[in-house]
Amino acid sequence: MTFDYALADFIDFRDKEACERARRITREEIAQHPNPDFKIQVIDDVGEFYGAFATDIVRRIKQALDEGRNFVGIFPVGPMPQYPIAARMINEMRIPMHHVHTFNMDEYADEDGNTAPVDWAGSFQKTMFESFFDLIDEDLRPPLGQIHFPTKDAIGHYYDLMQEAGGVDVCYGGIGWCGHIAFWESSLGHEFGDDLDAYMKAKARLVTLTPMTIMQNALHSFSGDWSWVPPKANTIAPAEILLARERSFWLDGHILGNVAWQRFIARLVAHGPVNTLVPGSILQTAPTNYTMIGGVADNVVISMR
Repeated sequence: MTFDYALADFIDFRDKEACERARRITREEIAQHPNPDFKIQVIDDVGEFYGAFATDIVRRIKQALDEGRNFVGIFPVGPMPQYPIAARMINEMRIPMHHVHTFNMDEYADEDGNTAPVDWAGSFQKTMFESFFDLIDEDLRPPLGQIHFPTKDAIGHYYDLMQEAGGVDVCYGGIGWCGHIAFWESSLGHEFGDDLDAYMKAKARLVTLTPMTIMQNALHSFSGDWSWVPPKANTIAPAEILLARERSFWLDGHILGNVAWQRFIARLVAHGPVNTLVPGSILQTAPTNYTMIGGVADNVVISMR
């Protein structure tokens, strides 16, 4: 028996046929993509997944050092387990990071656009220092002036700072429930309509978080307390994402059992139409490694147990 209904009003991407096609992609089919530069892989083991993520970071930093050039990377706050692993590898291998320039993807902001201070518990700056930079031996750490965050003071020239550092080697990231990259939200697509060219040139800015993002972040970072999640954020945009020579995206949105909030959106981003209402879909147009943990790659199902 069929049951037909409209999508909830707050959902931005409303193509039900595209959603149905994405939903039906099986685990066996998920790594197949017509663009050979958009490489999809699945890693089942949790430890192997985060180990591979950490190894990717360290490999790129070491390669740039050996080649005598800067390493410039865009980094997310989530997922996080790869950062302590990478810090340990850097310490064990004694890799100096004087050539490393990092740019974090985003930072929370209040309703007036003031970004969270570094000592606030939910600050992405605080999290990155505690989970990565402060774990690296002091004599190996990159200079403080080469660690960048999209604060209120920096957001207006964030793209230019990346260019001044030598361009971006790699943009790391994940995919949000609404399809966002960093906090570049699905709702922003309405501003651009079908103008993908203008959309891809959009640069870092202050944005209002969507209800879906508020709930997602409440779930994984604030013990489910949506009242604790700030209403806005400063974030990179398509221009910064596509500025990178490569993109390396890691999807670990699998909680337990059949609870995997990323299963559907991982498919829609990778196999749905490239459009302005599913921000992550632009990854299909550029050299990208797209790695999913096994629970995310599993089939999209209804499970009431």
